[in-house]
Formats: sequence, structure tokens, C-alpha cells
Amino acid sequence: MRILMLGGNGFVGRAIVADALAHGAEVTSFSRGQSGPLPAGVTELVGDRSTGDYTALRTGEWDAVVDLSAYRTRDVDQAMDVLGDRVGRYVFVSSHAVYARDLPPGTDETAPRRDPMRDAEELTNETYGPCKVACEDDVVERYGTRATLVRPGRVTGPGDSSDTVLYWIRRGARGGRVALPTKPEHPLQLIDSRDVGRLVVQLIADGRDGAFNAIGPESTLAELIEVAAELAGTTVELVPVPRDAVPEWFPLVEAETEWNARRRNPAKAQAAGMPVTPLRQTVADVLDWDQGTAELTVGLTPEQEEELLSGL
Repeated sequence: MRILMLGGNGFVGRAIVADALAHGAEVTSFSRGQSGPLPAGVTELVGDRSTGDYTALRTGEWDAVVDLSAYRTRDVDQAMDVLGDRVGRYVFVSSHAVYARDLPPGTDETAPRRDPMRDAEELTNETYGPCKVACEDDVVERYGTRATLVRPGRVTGPGDSSDTVLYWIRRGARGGRVALPTKPEHPLQLIDSRDVGRLVVQLIADGRDGAFNAIGPESTLAELIEVAAELAGTTVELVPVPRDAVPEWFPLVEAETEWNARRRNPAKAQAAGMPVTPLRQTVADVLDWDQGTAELTVGLTPEQEEELLSGL
């Protein structure tokens, strides 16, 4: 099985590459070559989607391409124009943000999506999902039953380069009084990056088309914090604080009116072979990986949190 990765050097891409290699696939990675060395056995092709430089992809054939770095229709359209029928299957890694707002909890892949947006000057909460919808449409139009759409929710795991989940895992591990600008039962469905990798590779191996929600097990923000504390040997006290007492954008905290609309049904993906790594195992592996040296850019510093809690 020959797999071409478009953007395989990122966090999720590396999980897919690792799973593909573990299952005997030949992997080629196309990227700008700026994200560090690739795993042994991966062929590297260098180009730049932002400038339309696909020269390195003018030759070669693959059983499937996995597109992780397309956010606007020009990205997928240019890639498809270059690759044509030299790839058997086009796996587009989309997002659960494609779904319409105000949906009931537990929506599956048949739920209505947002209106497509073919381009946007800036990717925001308002434009990201619609741009992914338009990308999905173009891929399906071009490849038909050879198109596969993977819609991840919030992905985490060892190597997670985003601050959003890591903030709360570190915060739980540190212990003590935790400022919580939402209710403890704030729902989460974190998916382990390795589960996404297993799903993508299995979908390619089985030749499955259609859309799949790559969504993790149901949990809560309180559970995430408390599991991290328990694994680190600390204890925590969750202290409610006013939402307006913290920065407007706070990691993993959405308005209560959005809770149900962000909950998805992963049954189809699980039936197709996606594992369900327990939250506890994912958090344990993140703690083992995280050395606590990288500075977080979100949340509260210990000093800010102490000042906030001292006023309560």
C-alpha cells in the first residue's frame, strides 16, 4: 500500500504516518520540509501549497493520498489537478466544524452541514467550517466513490503541539485550587491522535468512501483535570470563576448554549475500525511525553490564577 501524505509532518500527520508504517505501507510525505526530520523509511518530497509549488508531485503513483493541509478550495483543487488519477483514493481530513450550528447532541455523518465558503481571507470560527465544507464538496465531486472524508473533533495525545488540551492536563497535574470559568460538566470528546491514525489507514486498506466522525469518548472538563491530577499524584479543588474574569478565548471553554451542538456520534468510524483509547490512557501518555518546558500561550499563568482566586 502506497500512501502520499500532504502535510504529514504535523501532529496528526505523524500519527497517521506511524500507523501506516507499522502496517507495512510505503509512505511519501509532501511538505515544505520545515517541521523536522521524518521517520525512517518515509520518502520526502518538498514543495509549497501556499505558492502552488507542486513540482515534486508531477510524477509518481499512490494507492491513496491523505490531505491534512487543505483549508480552502484552491488547496484541494490544485492538488487534485496535479495528482489526477495517479492516486486511487483521496482521503480529505476535514473537521467536525463542517456541521450546522444548533444541532441536537450526538449527530452522525448525515447531519446538515454549514453553507460552503470557497475562500476566506482569514480562517476564524465563522469561516473555517464553511471552507472545509467547500473542500469536501470539491473532493467528492472529483473522486466520487474514491473520496473519503474524515471529520476529527478535538485531537490530543503525545506530541500535541496545541496549548488547549495541554493547559488543562498541566493544570490538573500541578494540583491545588483550579479556576474554572465554566461548569465542571462541560462536555468533551477528545480523540487520541493514534486513533485517528488507525482509522485513516484502515479506511484506505478497506477502500471505504463517505464521511466518518473521528470523535473520542464522552467525558467532561472536570474529568480531564481530575484524571491528570490523579495520575500526577496531586489533588485539585475546582473553583468556579466568572466567565468574564478570564480572557475571552479560553482553552476548551465554549458557551453552554453550544455544548450539545459540539457533540458527535462516532459509531460509524468505530465500526470501520477506529479504536477508542480511554481518556485516562491518553492523559497518561501526554504526561509522559510532556516535560513542561514549552511555554503555554493560552490560559492563566500561575500568578494570574492565584490573583484571581485570592479575590474570591
